Amino acid sequence: MHAVVVRVNVGDVDNAEKALRGEVVPRISQAPGFVAGYWTRKDDKGLSMVIFETEEDANRASEMVRSMSFDYVSLEDVDVREVVAHA
Repeated sequence: MHAVVVRVNVGDVDNAEKALRGEVVPRISQAPGFVAGYWTRKDDKGLSMVIFETEEDANRASEMVRSMSFDYVSLEDVDVREVVAHA
């Protein structure tokens, strides 16, 4: 399995959470190879980790994330990593 780790800066918490629940989560959860996703926020920083079955699936999803844009969230980093353990 592979994870897509995303870091964002949140400018407008309310609109960002509406977009997350209404657009981002449904779109990502429909992506090929999707296993699970977790989206977190602390103050104006967002961090998500979305797990995919294969590295190829994760790479495709990371490109999808890079193509998304919202006026109230700025993308800081997108990284694909191998999942080496889980519980």
